[in-house]
Amino acid sequence: MQAQCLCGAVHVTAPTVQDVHVCHCSMCRRWGGGPAFTVHGGTEVELTGPATRYASSPWAERAFCSHCGTHLFYRLLATNEHFLSAGLFQDEDGMQLALQIFIDEKPGHYDLANDTPKLTGAQVMAQYEDASTDDA
Repeated sequence: MQAQCLCGAVHVTAPTVQDVHVCHCSMCRRWGGGPAFTVHGGTEVELTGPATRYASSPWAERAFCSHCGTHLFYRLLATNEHFLSAGLFQDEDGMQLALQIFIDEKPGHYDLANDTPKLTGAQVMAQYEDASTDDA
């Protein structure tokens, strides 16, 4: 998949994916003004152009275009997995909402009508912990 930021200075290449995940955690909502809609780009993401990276936690970083501020990705440091802003890929057909995470942090002022699996923050963190012990 190919994408670019709002001003066109940053270009992104990622594997083709159809599933969109939504994160309702407080950090994602503070970062973007609402839930983060992302696609899992894995470790095979190419980024060219002026991007600023911000260490948003001890285990992850977020990136945005240094010129226009477009949100580009959230990256897990331990695995190098990229979760790219789904809005970057406006020309992709067939994308579908597949999962909502940190549902326990979702505020009451919005609801998504899609019938998707919903995981709490504790369930998400348990999955990451299980994955890290599998690799050990």
